Amino acid sequence: MTAEELQSIIQAGLACEYITLEGDGRHWYATIVSPAFEGKRAIQRHQLVYATLGAKMHTDEVHALSMKTYTPTEWASQSPSPSR
Repeated sequence: MTAEELQSIIQAGLACEYITLEGDGRHWYATIVSPAFEGKRAIQRHQLVYATLGAKMHTDEVHALSMKTYTPTEWASQSPSPSR
């Protein structure tokens, strides 16, 4: 799976204002900004993202996904960094 494919799958199931993905095809690192994260704890946010992937997590198409999840307000308050 490519980063573009994974990004498309996540965006199809979750409204994202910003998303970046890096990885080697099995192990992924994502930064995701979504209004759907408002009022949710980190585990709940991750569950929303995992739900978009469905069976792809269970069939090992996506072996590991590490995430940083933010609401739009949280993201706006982050200090600029080179990775943004």
